[in-house]
Amino acid sequence: RVMDTHRMIIAYDKASSFSRIRHDLHRAGFSNRAEALVLSVADVFVPVSDNFTEVPVPMSTMAYYKAAKLQIEQELAKAQAAAEDVAKRLKAVFPGWKITAESVADSPAWAVIKRAESWKADLVVVGSHGWTATGQILVGSVAQKVLAEAPCSVRILHATAEEEDSPVRLVIGMDGSRDSELALEAVASRKWKKGSAAHLITVTDPHLKSAVIASGAIAEKWAEKGDKIPQAWVDRMMSAAVKKLKSSGLIVTSLVREGKPKQILVEEARAWGADAIFVGARGLRGIERFLIGSVSSAVAAHAHCSVEVVRPRKPAF
Repeated sequence: RVMDTHRMIIAYDKASSFSRIRHDLHRAGFSNRAEALVLSVADVFVPVSDNFTEVPVPMSTMAYYKAAKLQIEQELAKAQAAAEDVAKRLKAVFPGWKITAESVADSPAWAVIKRAESWKADLVVVGSHGWTATGQILVGSVAQKVLAEAPCSVRILHATAEEEDSPVRLVIGMDGSRDSELALEAVASRKWKKGSAAHLITVTDPHLKSAVIASGAIAEKWAEKGDKIPQAWVDRMMSAAVKKLKSSGLIVTSLVREGKPKQILVEEARAWGADAIFVGARGLRGIERFLIGSVSSAVAAHAHCSVEVVRPRKPAF
């Protein structure tokens, strides 16, 4: 689902940089009708129930239980104060946005995922390392878990320059999958600074070359009976994408290269000085969940800039 109005959850913790969040959101092309929920998670153990009458507690451990309960309350209060502070500061930057703040005691990744589901978020914004001690996404990190399990699109923030008023430079990965078309739609639907540019990249590999028969691919709509090589339908797809982005006011260039998508997208984005990369969550294989080594997860982990991984929102049951 690509809409002009975005409902986004901004995951925030004490290791997050507010300036990075502000800078990235300022350059992400969102309209003045966005709605944001700043979510701060107190990463503490939460018992099954905090009601002493429901959970028998031996007298010998009662003091420890009360101390733990007090700690949870204190950590929640800190998380709520942090969320409210960020919400207030964001409101000053985006006065047209509807911004609220929440805190919850839970595992950070699952708290974000569950709230994205219940709040029906279109997008989750999360730092590349926040709750970890490294600049890259690692297996088991909050960002990697949210990326894999969130019911909506996810934007991973990486460190970027502080310049905010210059035009934005975007890289979009196109591989003939339906989700890559959604990534294109996401870019085309937003409002970009005058002079902003988009660089469309298609990397040809064995999967893309056979895309016309792939389940869930859009490639078949670009193929024609007389085609003898995949380049023919790829050129038509890229031509249509260029036209679509130009109609949105973007300066557009395109590139078709042969090789490994997860490497080339990152390399080209760095060489081109991209501010963000947009890719579809599922490529031509149509995998529902991220696997270690997938193009989307690899790009999100190794890119120098922010990465928005676009997926259709899961229908509510």
